[in-house]
Amino acid sequence: MKKEQVVNCQFSVWYPIFKKHTIKSLILPLPQNVIDYLLDDGTLVVSGSDHNTQQTQTNNSDSDAEEDIQWSDDETTTTVTAPEFPEFTSKVLEAINNLGGRVFPKLNWSAPRDANWIALNSSLQCRSLSDIFLLFKSSDFITHDLTQPFLQCSDQDSPDPVINYELVLRKWSELIPGGEFRCFVKENKLIAISQRDYTQYYQHILKQEEQISQAIQDFFSQHIQYNFLDEDFVFDVYRDSQGRVWLIDLNPFGEVTDSLLFTWGELTSGEVAEQQEGPAFRYTTSEVTVQPSPCLSYRIPRDFVDLSTGEDAYKLIDFLKLKKSQQEESEEEEEEEQENAPQ
Repeated sequence: MKKEQVVNCQFSVWYPIFKKHTIKSLILPLPQNVIDYLLDDGTLVVSGSDHNTQQTQTNNSDSDAEEDIQWSDDETTTTVTAPEFPEFTSKVLEAINNLGGRVFPKLNWSAPRDANWIALNSSLQCRSLSDIFLLFKSSDFITHDLTQPFLQCSDQDSPDPVINYELVLRKWSELIPGGEFRCFVKENKLIAISQRDYTQYYQHILKQEEQISQAIQDFFSQHIQYNFLDEDFVFDVYRDSQGRVWLIDLNPFGEVTDSLLFTWGELTSGEVAEQQEGPAFRYTTSEVTVQPSPCLSYRIPRDFVDLSTGEDAYKLIDFLKLKKSQQEESEEEEEEEQENAPQ
């Protein structure tokens, strides 16, 4: 995977080419001060015409740094002023209104799919800039776009292309996960199709395997093949209830893109293409093979994951020491209560 391939998969590059076959979208340049805010590790504080927010931070003093932490009764409060993006906020709200009041946000490449857990409705549906900021600042996928878009490229010795970051707002559409598929193209040949949401079993895919595969092949040959800038790429499609296929996204042909029910070894070696005439089609065939979502690992702090799996022994030791200390304190409190209890 070359850096040029990553550049070509930016939304603003492929959207004009395939505009007729995808969801209506608007693209807004991302100002540098907004990029800086998204990369700031501080607490999320949003202000603007859609939300006016202030947050209070509480600073507690330690009684003794060498002893166990004891929170004092003295508290000081500091008001954190929300950053202002009046011009950008106005443009975002205008775009959202033009798209029907509800949008699906993303950057040049990625959507914050790993952060939907933090939204009140556990959805990527956004109605305001603050909704978008909440998802973006909680997403590792967005941070990757902003900081390391060429991390897994093979031509690391070449200079990184200049990227003009953009906020992409897509008209909100209720897509049924069982209708989404990922397609892998090598040398302008469709070699493989995978169920996008492979963690679930959808009975209709099993029943309509041939129709689904043929519909995707027809869509590829009529609208996608030879029209994209690269001959190796990955594209996502959605097949609606009427059988029509829509283009959802384009991704680089490489390990930065999830290979789902295939391995990149299979896809790059030509092994998949040699096994049959048409593209290999893989999907979850029964409820027995249902798997947990790969995005679940983003829903809780990594420390908790390490503790639960035992991957970090030191964290586990510290945790056990803490639990032992808490248990001893609890036992001492119970003994004092028994001693002071009226006879």
